[in-house]
Amino acid sequence: MGGCGDCTRGTGRVGREERDAVARGVRLYEAAQAVVGDHARAVEAVRTALKPIHDAAVKRELDAISVTRLQDVTEGRLRLGSVEREGFGTVGRVLETSPYRLRQIPGVGQRTVDQMLAAARQISQAVRETVAVHIDVDRPEPRTTALVMALHVLVEAGPPAQRAVERAAALPERLGALLADARSATGRFRLLLAGREKKARALAAVAEIRSLVDEAERSGLPELLAQASVDLLRGAPSDVAAWVDFELRSADYYSLLTEISGRLPDTAASEGFLPEEIAERVRAQQLDDAHRRVSLRGYQAFGARFVLAQRKVILGDEMGLGKTIQAIAVLAHLAAEGQSHFMVVCPASVLVNWTREIEARSALRVMVLHGPDRHYAFADWKGRGGVAVTTFDALRGLPTPGGGEVGMLVVDEAHSVKNPKTKRSQAVAVWAERCERSLFMTGTPMENRVVEFRNLVQMLDGAVADSLGERDALVGSVAFRKAVAPVYLRRNQEVVLTELPSLQHTDEWEELTESDEAAYREAVREGNFMAMRRAAYMRPEDSAKLDRLREIVREAGETGQKTVVFSYFKDVLGVVEAALAVGPTAGIPMFGPLNGSVPAARRQHIVDAFAEVPGPAVLVAQIQAAGVGLNLQAASVVILCEPQIKPTIEHQAVARAHRMGQVRPVRVHRLLATGGVDERMVRMLEEKSRLFDAYARRSAVAEATPDAVDVSDIELARRIVEEEQARLGVTGEGDAASA
Repeated sequence: MGGCGDCTRGTGRVGREERDAVARGVRLYEAAQAVVGDHARAVEAVRTALKPIHDAAVKRELDAISVTRLQDVTEGRLRLGSVEREGFGTVGRVLETSPYRLRQIPGVGQRTVDQMLAAARQISQAVRETVAVHIDVDRPEPRTTALVMALHVLVEAGPPAQRAVERAAALPERLGALLADARSATGRFRLLLAGREKKARALAAVAEIRSLVDEAERSGLPELLAQASVDLLRGAPSDVAAWVDFELRSADYYSLLTEISGRLPDTAASEGFLPEEIAERVRAQQLDDAHRRVSLRGYQAFGARFVLAQRKVILGDEMGLGKTIQAIAVLAHLAAEGQSHFMVVCPASVLVNWTREIEARSALRVMVLHGPDRHYAFADWKGRGGVAVTTFDALRGLPTPGGGEVGMLVVDEAHSVKNPKTKRSQAVAVWAERCERSLFMTGTPMENRVVEFRNLVQMLDGAVADSLGERDALVGSVAFRKAVAPVYLRRNQEVVLTELPSLQHTDEWEELTESDEAAYREAVREGNFMAMRRAAYMRPEDSAKLDRLREIVREAGETGQKTVVFSYFKDVLGVVEAALAVGPTAGIPMFGPLNGSVPAARRQHIVDAFAEVPGPAVLVAQIQAAGVGLNLQAASVVILCEPQIKPTIEHQAVARAHRMGQVRPVRVHRLLATGGVDERMVRMLEEKSRLFDAYARRSAVAEATPDAVDVSDIELARRIVEEEQARLGVTGEGDAASA
């Protein structure tokens, strides 16, 4: 009896331990089920909201397609003259009419009706699969508001929720089977009564459950699942907040919408028409998002995988497709794999942008190696790791790394090192040779300049460079594409951004030059708010903002895009005109300036002439004069020379280009200087611009009286002038009223 008692006591202990393990497994199982279910319901809510909008878009498209297109589908077999004469002029009209009514048309029999409807349905299906829904932020209505609010749930939940769903998806099936097998081990008597085989299976299942749950808890999975469920069940605080968030993160919304709707861009185009063997290798490449804080579009994820799979490459995506985000995705993946040191080399004009993007889009540490303290910063980076960001000129003075020390070298605006005779090119070449992975980024279509392109490729892969011949460099050459495929990926906006037209805002933060700083300090000392706002342009021979403006115009010109440049100040526009009239932008046609002294009729004549020019052109305009009333949809690039006091002014100016009739994505670049008046204005106006002002712009009264919803000009100017005088330690000689 004593032996049996010991056995019973041992079984009892085992039963308690197993019950605890199984209970933990059940909690993980239920949490995984909950996340998967919550995500499925959120996705279904988007599909439900999308359907009526998509159906309406399909109907509009079909109502615009002539009935004569049915002949194309049937290879001209249909005779449709009588059909058109009876008022059935579009494919949509045919589809919404009953077969009986169609048979009443003179000369139309059953066979013709059958052929006509079959062809119409074929066209309808093609339209249904390809038509993209465009969300109009300027004309919100109940259906689009419902869609935006449904999307908001998934966008707000973000990459962590997606990561939770992916990890949770396989758990229910795996845990469900184990929990069923382990049931016998959850009670003392169940375990005693179970047969030897069943008992062994139950104890093995419990052991596997314990191991699985222990691993999940070590990796923080229960907390990830719990947070994801909370986020997926949390709706938008209001429709206004959802619309504002959509404006701020429209790329994330459209990315989700494209994924959920299944209307993806052409696969070959989004993969840069790579040869299949390379594309397959890229698709198989894993992409870890543990250190990333941004969702990727399909083509962006492919681009990041391409960089990882091919190791040393040029990413030549057209400007505006998110090359920086793709680079950050690669850095985050390599960091997750254990790499600790990365180097980004870029022009000084985008140094601040890089640091801000890395901080905002990832959990990676970033260190700026620029200025007099760059060697101390370099030593700190070498000891602690992270992403170092430096300029081409500063790179020349940094110690070159040993093999394997740097996880990846990223070179932005890589066309800047196309000449191998320059010292900056030679410095980059040495770093590229020492790093196992290198990513060169350029939006300039280098494939049209084979010698320069070959020089870049030479730094990455000598064999590929040697294979490039002049005859292979013809635009669109299959031979050229195949030759450069191992190292080169380029995608164009119109084939990968299926929701065109889109609107992309970029704040271009620039560090003032010494000359800029001197002009700015003088304006602060005088207490002249308006002079402070335009100080960055008053010494054009050494202006950081002006240099970046020229770069944007040049890049837009190289891809055939038109640019409109807005400023509040006439003298700034004069400086811009003079700067663009020389150097790489000299050949681009210039129009304007549009300002308050130009009669309304003359303004429209200038706009029409600007629109009619084939290829690139630049229109310079005072924002008060051209920001309201004119349609500037010929422009797909908008530059704001400085932040405006009233957010409504910026919104209205951008709306001149981003409106009905725009056939290209609109990119808005707002030029901002760090540390001074621009930064203070952006910070002070941020909340109004995002929420209250967004609501006001949807009010007819506020639209008519924008002054009623903006911060007082005088009060804003006085506050900023006083704060800047205190920061710089200068005694005011004027008054903010000079604003």
